[in-house]
Amino acid sequence: MTMSLADIEPVSRESTAGIIARQLRDAIMTGTLPPGTQLGETELAARFQVSRGPLREAMQRLVSEGLLRSERHRGLFVIDLEPGDVFDIYSARWAIERAAAFRIMRGDRETAAAALDETVAAMSAAADEDDPTALSAADLRFHEALINASGSKRLVRMASTLLIETRMCLAALQGTYQRVEERVSEHNRIIEAIRDDDLETLLSLLEAHMEDAVQRLAPGTSLHS
Repeated sequence: MTMSLADIEPVSRESTAGIIARQLRDAIMTGTLPPGTQLGETELAARFQVSRGPLREAMQRLVSEGLLRSERHRGLFVIDLEPGDVFDIYSARWAIERAAAFRIMRGDRETAAAALDETVAAMSAAADEDDPTALSAADLRFHEALINASGSKRLVRMASTLLIETRMCLAALQGTYQRVEERVSEHNRIIEAIRDDDLETLLSLLEAHMEDAVQRLAPGTSLHS
């Protein structure tokens, strides 16, 4: 049976639950709601000025995304990132970004490099202004741009929730760098490898970047373990 266009309903605006979920997701991503924070329905309903119905729907969305955990008789909490979680996040990212790297090197490398240049410029500006939060946000945009440059809708979709968890990791990483310039330098070397058409170096740099984060956040854990 063929559907008539007349049967398609207009797309509605973002629901109240969707707006709440987005704001909670952003708060978790930026560390405004740190790992382990308990979310109280009464307080949040008052803050958002909504009934508990859409609030509960929003929070269940984040449970399904893995950003909140439910404890029986206790309520909902922002997930804690244990060493095993850190390993899992970065090993999954390595698989996705490795696949993206192969596609980038077979495509328009200069366009990809130019898009990455913009994010590194933002990282440099944040470093100059001593703004670690902006630096981490630009760092995340670099990896989003890298995956987007692959041209793979599926890689982008796979990375979406993973990058939110990555932002939580980046918040924890801020205090582990003695010189923020080293973060900028790492990303510039990745761009250079793309422009030089050096796939081997690109893969090595990406893997080392992931491994370094794992070692900083979960000492004793390794992507190779």
